[in-house]
Amino acid sequence: MQKICLVRGAGDIATGTIQKLVRAGFKCVVTEVSNPSSIRRKVSLSEAIYEKKTVVEDIEAGLCENLDEIGQYLERYNPVIIVDPKLTILNKMKFDVVVDAILAKKNTGLKKEMADITIGLGPGFEAGVDCDIVIETMRGHDLARIIEQGFAKKNTGIPGIIDGFSNERVIYSDFDGQFTHIKSISDIVNKEEIIAKVGDNYIRATLDGVIRGMIRDNFEVKKGLKIIDIDPRYEEVENCFTISDKARAIGGAVLEAIMMLENRREKDAKWCFVRNVQVFRRWI
Repeated sequence: MQKICLVRGAGDIATGTIQKLVRAGFKCVVTEVSNPSSIRRKVSLSEAIYEKKTVVEDIEAGLCENLDEIGQYLERYNPVIIVDPKLTILNKMKFDVVVDAILAKKNTGLKKEMADITIGLGPGFEAGVDCDIVIETMRGHDLARIIEQGFAKKNTGIPGIIDGFSNERVIYSDFDGQFTHIKSISDIVNKEEIIAKVGDNYIRATLDGVIRGMIRDNFEVKKGLKIIDIDPRYEEVENCFTISDKARAIGGAVLEAIMMLENRREKDAKWCFVRNVQVFRRWI
């Protein structure tokens, strides 16, 4: 029987995980909030919330607006996206795997008893307590490491370094207001060039590079929200539309962790059966 995964979140990192699971033969139900704020929108399945369906690389996701119709939608789409931030779907369906991929930097509700296998991405989860496995999400040598006991590295609040740039790569809003595009994802921009507006306030590029991510036009922005991602590598224009190396690595680790636990448990069950047979034979 085809196994079913529940993935919490459909941003760009979660989308990398979803792609791996779908390609490996899992059915996926994905939960999101009603107004996702993904900035790498061209590679985020969360766009289905606004567009009803969306395609990232070879994966087509469809939005199911009635939880009672999920079974029908799973026959047409994989994954199926639902608005269900509180995971009420767990009261209606049983899942083989639950993956928390919202990257909230804290545990907002993941519990081991939610499924046979539970996995948390990034900091905020304790492997062996909150879930079976934690996946490291910080760039560097340990990216995508499978953690069976303990925590991922703490959030530093500092973006990973790319071509010598870190904080400059990510723009957070200094204002409340409606977001308006002036430039678009994949556009090449120069430092200090006006690229967007929040309300009546202009947003300028913080470095020369390619706009890799930008929040949706007309989104109601709150001060402090991440709104734009600029990549200093000009050759990254085409990669604005493909799943990132980081997302693919993390997705691969999730799939590996599921296979690892299933194989281990199968071996344990066989060994337990053999021992019981041996004990029974001695008894008779």
